Amino acid sequence: MTKKLILCDCLGSQTIDAPTISDATGLSCSKTYTFLCGDELEQAAKEMGGDDVMIACQQERQRFEDLAEDIESAVPAFVDLRDRAGWGTDAAAPKMAALAAEAMLGVPATKAIDVVSEGTCLIIGDAAALQAATDLCDILAVTVLLVPDSDLPLDRRFDCVKGQLRRASGALGNFDITIDQFQDALPGGRGAFKLTPAKDGAVSHCDIILDLSGNTPLFSAHEKREGYLRADPSHPAAIAKAVLTASQMIGTFEQPLYVRLEPTLCAHSRAEQPACSNCLNVCPTGAITPAGEHVAIDPMICAGCGACSAVCPSGAIAYDAPPVETVFQRINILTSTYRKAGGQAPRLLVHDDTYGQELISLTARFGDGLPADVIPLQVDALAGFGHAEIVAALACGFTDVTILAGPKADRDVINAQVTLATAIGGDGRVRTIASQDPDGLTTALQDNPQSTPCPNPIIPLGSRRQITRLAAKTLRPDTSQLPLPDNAPYGAIVVDEDACTLCLSCVSLCPSGALGDNSDKPQLRFQEDACLQCGLCANICPEQAITLKPQLDLTDAALGQQVLHEEEPFACIECGSLFGSKSTIAKITEKLVGNHAMFANQNAANLIQMCENCRIQAQFHATDNPFQGGERPRTRTSDDYFSDRKDH
Repeated sequence: MTKKLILCDCLGSQTIDAPTISDATGLSCSKTYTFLCGDELEQAAKEMGGDDVMIACQQERQRFEDLAEDIESAVPAFVDLRDRAGWGTDAAAPKMAALAAEAMLGVPATKAIDVVSEGTCLIIGDAAALQAATDLCDILAVTVLLVPDSDLPLDRRFDCVKGQLRRASGALGNFDITIDQFQDALPGGRGAFKLTPAKDGAVSHCDIILDLSGNTPLFSAHEKREGYLRADPSHPAAIAKAVLTASQMIGTFEQPLYVRLEPTLCAHSRAEQPACSNCLNVCPTGAITPAGEHVAIDPMICAGCGACSAVCPSGAIAYDAPPVETVFQRINILTSTYRKAGGQAPRLLVHDDTYGQELISLTARFGDGLPADVIPLQVDALAGFGHAEIVAALACGFTDVTILAGPKADRDVINAQVTLATAIGGDGRVRTIASQDPDGLTTALQDNPQSTPCPNPIIPLGSRRQITRLAAKTLRPDTSQLPLPDNAPYGAIVVDEDACTLCLSCVSLCPSGALGDNSDKPQLRFQEDACLQCGLCANICPEQAITLKPQLDLTDAALGQQVLHEEEPFACIECGSLFGSKSTIAKITEKLVGNHAMFANQNAANLIQMCENCRIQAQFHATDNPFQGGERPRTRTSDDYFSDRKDH
C-alpha cells in the first residue's frame, strides 16, 4: 500500500507544493493543514487511522506518537520538510520531494548485543568522590578509590579503599582494573580505621567508573567509552550530571554492533610481516587490535565513529548501522527524485545527527534557512562518509559535496578522505566547513559557486571499490590514470627488474591476489584493480625491489593481469625440464661454486643446475652421498634359524 504523506504548512510559514511531491515520489498526499499539532489534532487522528502514514513534521513527533497510542493506531513515520526545506528563501518543492522519497527507504534494524550492568560502581577521587558516593550508595554498589594520603570516612554505607589505579580496560558492565599500593580498611577498633598492608597488582572488576580525580582520563577518546563518566571535581554542575547518569546505568542495555568484520579479507599482515594498519591508526577508542593476520574489533569498546570503514582498503571492515549500501541508496534516491521533481543542480550537505541537525534547525528557524538547492543528508557516522560515498554523490548528480564537521568530529580522517575524493573526481567540489554560527552556515553555502552536475548519472551498486572506480570513470571520462596522494588504497607497484630475482615471495603472501605467477615460465604478474596498496609485498621482498605507486588506472587494462617482470627459464642440465630462471641460477652458481665447502667440486656444483628430481637422483647415486647408509643386511630366512640350531 502506498504511504500517505500528511502535510502541514506550520501556521503558514512555508509553501508546500503537494502535486509536485506526489508526482515525483508516488506518495499520496493529504490536503495541506495549517495547525496539525494543535487545532487540527482531531483531523490528524483521522489521518493516522489508515496504514502507512508519514507525517511531515519532526518537531512534534512525540505528540503524534502519543496520539497514535491513544487511538491505538500504528506509529507513523516522520520526515522533516520544514526545517530542512520549507523554511528557506526560495521555492523548495524538488528538495521536499527528495527528502520525502528518502524517508520512504526502509533502513535495516541495527544489530545489537545485550550488556548487563549490576550497578557495581568505582568512584575515583577525593572529597568530591566521597560526596558522590554518598549520593549514589542507595542506588549502586559503590566503592571509592582514594589516593594513599587521604583519610577514610566513617560512613560504612559504601566501601573505601586506598591506592593508585595502574590500569583500566573494558567498558560498561565489564571493566577490569588493576590497583597498586592497595589498602583496605579494617573497620574494628577505636579511632581512625586501620589499613591492611599495601599490595601492588590488586585486580578487581566493576560495571561503572566515575572518575572525579581531575587527572588524565583513563581512556583515549574517553567521552566515547560507555560506562566511563568523568567530571571536573571543582565543577559541581558537571559532577551532578555525572552522578545522575551513573544512577541510571543499572540493568540490561543494548550495545549496537556498529561495524561488520570479514577477517578473510583483512590485509593486516601475513607471515608475521606487517601490512595494512589503516583502521588501527584511526580508531579513537582502541577498539581495534591486531589478531594475527587480521584485526579484531571489541564491540563493547567500539563507539561507531565509522572511520575504520572509510579507510579500510579491502572492505574487511564495513559500517553496519545501517549498512554502507544504505547510504548509497539514499544518495541515489535524493538526486533522482530531485531531478524528477524538476530540480536541476542539487548540492549535498552531509551532517551528523547531533551538532549538524541542531545547527540546521537553528538556521531555518532564526535565519534564512538552507538554500533550495542544498539537500541535507544526515548520517550516524560522519567519519564513515568516506571518499567512495563522496565521489558516488558527485557521479549520481550532485554538483558538490559539503561536509559539516562539528567540534567533536574526527577531522583528520574526514580531511584525508576529502583530499582523496578531490584527487579522484572532486576538483574543488568537495569541502568541509566547521561553522558554529547558523548565519555563518547559510553564508558558507550561499558563497559556494555553482557547478555543473554530472551529465550521465550512475546508479551506485557494488562494493565501495567498485563504486569508486565507476564514479571516477564517469567524472573523468577522458582520463586514463589518476595520480593519488600517499596512503591511497588504489595503485600499482613498481618492480626494479635488475634487483628482482623472481623468488615470488610477494605472490605467496599478497592478501588480495593482485600479484600472481605463471606456472609455465618465470613471471611476476599484477592486477592493479585488486591491489590494496597495503605494502606487504614491499615489506616482504628480500631484494627491496618493490615500491608502491598510488594511482587509479581507469582503463580496462587494470582489470586484467599484466607482466611486471619475466625471464627465460633455465633448462635442467640432465633432463632438460624448465625450472627457475637463468639469472637466478647464474647468481647462485656464482656465489656458491668455489666459495662454499659443499660446492667445492664440479659434481656438487652441477646440482645447482639440476631440477629437483634430477638433483635427488644425483645425490642418491653419488659415492659421497651424505645420506647414504651402510650395506643393507641380508634378509634372514627359516633356513638361517634352522642352521643356527644345528650349530648349537
